[in-house]
Amino acid sequence: MKLGKVEFCHFLQILALFLCLSGMNQAELTRSRSKPYFQSGRTRTKRSWVWNQFFVLEEYMGTDPLYVGKLHSDVDKGDGSIKYILSGEGASSIFIIDENTGDIHATKRLDREEQAYYTLRAQALDRLTNKPVEPESEFVIKIQDINDNEPKFLDGPYTAGVPEMSPVGTSVVQVTATDADDPTYGNSARVVYSILQGQPYFSVEPKTGVIKTALPNMDREAKDQYLLVIQAKDMVGQNGGLSGTTSVTVTLTDVNDNPPRFPRRSYQYNVPESLPVASVVARIKAADADVGPNAEMEYKIVDGDGLGVFKISVDKDTQEGIITIQKELDFEAKTSYTLRIEAANMHVDPRFLSLGPFSDMTTVKIIVEDVDEPPVFTSRLYSMVVSEAAKVGTIIGTVAAHDPDASNSPVRYSIDRNTDLERYFNIDANSGVITTAKSLDRETNAVHNITVLAMESQNPAQIGRGYVAITILDINDNAPEFAMEYETTVCENAQPGQVIQKISAIDKDDPPNGHQFYFSLTAEAANNHNFTLQDNKDNTATVLTKRNGFRRQEQSVFYLPIFIVDSGSPSLSSTNTLTIRVCDCDADGIAQTCNAEAYILPAGLSTGALIAILACVLTLLVLVLLIVTMRRRKKEPLIFDEERDIRENIVRYDDEGGGEEDTEAFDMAALRNLNIMRDTKTRRDVTPEIQFLSRPTFKSIPDNVIFREFIWERLKEADVDPCAPPYDSLQTYAFEGNGSVAESLSSLDSISSNSDQNYDYLSDWGPRFKRLADMYGTGPDCLYS
Repeated sequence: MKLGKVEFCHFLQILALFLCLSGMNQAELTRSRSKPYFQSGRTRTKRSWVWNQFFVLEEYMGTDPLYVGKLHSDVDKGDGSIKYILSGEGASSIFIIDENTGDIHATKRLDREEQAYYTLRAQALDRLTNKPVEPESEFVIKIQDINDNEPKFLDGPYTAGVPEMSPVGTSVVQVTATDADDPTYGNSARVVYSILQGQPYFSVEPKTGVIKTALPNMDREAKDQYLLVIQAKDMVGQNGGLSGTTSVTVTLTDVNDNPPRFPRRSYQYNVPESLPVASVVARIKAADADVGPNAEMEYKIVDGDGLGVFKISVDKDTQEGIITIQKELDFEAKTSYTLRIEAANMHVDPRFLSLGPFSDMTTVKIIVEDVDEPPVFTSRLYSMVVSEAAKVGTIIGTVAAHDPDASNSPVRYSIDRNTDLERYFNIDANSGVITTAKSLDRETNAVHNITVLAMESQNPAQIGRGYVAITILDINDNAPEFAMEYETTVCENAQPGQVIQKISAIDKDDPPNGHQFYFSLTAEAANNHNFTLQDNKDNTATVLTKRNGFRRQEQSVFYLPIFIVDSGSPSLSSTNTLTIRVCDCDADGIAQTCNAEAYILPAGLSTGALIAILACVLTLLVLVLLIVTMRRRKKEPLIFDEERDIRENIVRYDDEGGGEEDTEAFDMAALRNLNIMRDTKTRRDVTPEIQFLSRPTFKSIPDNVIFREFIWERLKEADVDPCAPPYDSLQTYAFEGNGSVAESLSSLDSISSNSDQNYDYLSDWGPRFKRLADMYGTGPDCLYS
């Protein structure tokens, strides 16, 4: 029988294993030829051990216990008087010994990767005395390894990255596999690496597990990710060895190997001339296959006639070039612009300069479209001045605006009344001349800021706005007055020439050179014997006493009229009265009390008298309250007695109704709904004694069309009126229509009525009804008979 190469190798391995087991699984204890020796008063035979290590094969799968080895003592004569015992690691649980023969067996499957060896102790005992016949000996059972563990990648699966366009042999990542088998015995733990998937792009070092690039110029833009499968095999990769695999994901990282390129050589955009400054006109983008920082670009306008009108910036998120307006566009001035725009990479890799310039150019043409623009004022802000003495109708200044379009429509002016609520100014709708409409007062408002509206006559929706600042010039129209309300006092012991008050003045006017006030006493107060006034020539004056001996009992208050004149042209003056109170002062001249009654009260009434007066007042108040309470209790309730005939009483109601706003006195439904059909109703609060024949009722239904047309006309007028307020408002019109469902309420039509009602009883009602009796009566005294 002819064996193949593989079968022959297996046969050799099995034969070697069998020879190893047969040569090492026995240990013989032989007695030496040495003489006996004495120890501790007794003699014993000294023996020596011929000792070999025990070996046992792991992963034994047989059904019978696995024979490990044999223990034997020279003392054992084979007559059964000696027994063997075993102790230590795994004794009795894993390893057992035949106490008669000394044979050791393993009862369980052993795994070298769990425990590589066991240390045990053996001893021979006399079976009768159970005493040792030999000293205890220690031996080791080693577990012999077999290839039962495959290599494992403990850190897998792996991810790694390598720059695109890397040269061949660039290291990517190292993978490592571990084998739990014994590395010191055979080739069970010797691992070699190979690549199962990922060729021809990558390779792996068989011994180190280092993965490297195998192809040059791998382009991320073509393929950016690769999945590799790496195998680790023990037994140095020979047949029969165990293997394990792992996956490695390799990502090609980007490098700047692609220059930016515009998809088109030219672009064209249309923009209205009314587009405000800073608005976006267009977005352009140069294509770049790179990503991240390698795709960052900058844009700039390198040429063209719109360098000062437009600018371009980059959007950091999208890498687009954003073209915006820097100056206002004017179709009438220029209808188109041409821009030459360059896009360039910000981070250029010198290794790839040979691929071409990393920039590109394109042309952008911008067409300006004409729009109907609002009128434009010649100045954004007009400054005007007017005197506050100007009369109504005085011309202040003129504003001017024009239609910038080619049609140059006429312009009409108006004032935005939201900026001139008091309507101080008017403007001529055609000329733009601003005049005063009311008297002005600088002290109320020194500067008026108004907005002037300019509207195209052909298109009132186009409104331009101009701003006017009107400064009111001051005139001397306010007289000076005290700067504050003075509380002046004079001590009873004041000496002549003593200063009791320093006064100053204010003036609401604002003269260019400042205020200058002159103080003096009025003519009637100039010769008084009590006080004098001294002008300090610094817009202040001092009040001094002219005598001593002021007494509160004689006069407690003095009134000093002071005449103040300003320096305006013409000058204005005013008389201000200074109130001076006489007070009792301490030694330092500080007023203690200024009440003159403090001297009078003790002389007139005592404290007891004041208490008596207060008690009388309280008594009177109590009596008044009692009287009012009693009268309220005696009042009869306003309820009619059942036996009283209310028809014999005339009840007068002084109530004429609330007019059109009274919604309680009559039915409002008739006013809200013009189509309602009203029937004749009688009053329910009185009992009618005479039945009147009602006038024929014309139940006509007026048409609401006339009211709708009237309101619609007023609405259209308000929409086109430039002076109408730009907010919702309630407009009330005194329009009653062409007719009324109630007909005429006049009694004059009753004359021509064909009613047969007899009104002669009116003559019996007294002189107050004589006129009605003459008008409606049938007697000879009838007014119209």
